[in-house]
Amino acid sequence: MTSTAPGPRAGRKEWTAFVVLMLPLLLVSMDVSVLYFAVPAISRELHPGSTQQLWIFDIYAFALAGLLITMGALGDRFGRRKLLMFGAAAFGAASVAAAYAPNAELLIAARAVLGIGGATLMPSTMGLVRNLFLDEKQRAKAIAIWSSAMAGGIALGSVMSGVMIEHFWWGSVFLINVPAMVLLLALVPLLVPEFKDPRPGAFDLPSVPLSMAAVLPVKRWPPTTASVRSRCCPSWPASPSAPSSYTASAPGAMR
Repeated sequence: MTSTAPGPRAGRKEWTAFVVLMLPLLLVSMDVSVLYFAVPAISRELHPGSTQQLWIFDIYAFALAGLLITMGALGDRFGRRKLLMFGAAAFGAASVAAAYAPNAELLIAARAVLGIGGATLMPSTMGLVRNLFLDEKQRAKAIAIWSSAMAGGIALGSVMSGVMIEHFWWGSVFLINVPAMVLLLALVPLLVPEFKDPRPGAFDLPSVPLSMAAVLPVKRWPPTTASVRSRCCPSWPASPSAPSSYTASAPGAMR
């Protein structure tokens, strides 16, 4: 009977790298809920229509959830650290674009790029955590912290949104991402080694739309104005151009 020898324990460098990897995870999860208090201000300044209001709120989660599997596969193929760096650059640039978007169309596009960037960051951080911690107990602890950071970021996003809107304009809820992404781009090459699958095999291109088609129906499609209003701000007025099919939607359409 053979026993598997425990892997080497992670030291200070690995735990420091782990703390750095928590930065993008926290911000990606915060952006799921960061518009809860910003949407009314956005509505007043950009005057989006009813359908645009829905896309401003939900396009981020659609892109993030739909591309997680695909981006994880790309990280295994081209390198998890490389994909993390690319995602951090895209996430930071899209945050600036969203903060200064002059109209609803550009804000929706920026939020979509944020979702794509987030989809590269989440699986990259998880994959790198598994590579950094070879000891089973340390790995279990790191994954538990990773999961807690993700859940905590979603809760923190709405709080941070309220604080920023109280003191600054609505674009500030996006600009808080930029310093963390710059710090990530500076520290990751120094602390995090590259990992990738030495034999990745052929890339399954048809799986990209199939994975999106499998993940997206988990969310209500299409969303309704009432569902967005009930989640973030019940006092948010409906757009004057909102069709009756939106304004008359049941308040409990999506929880």
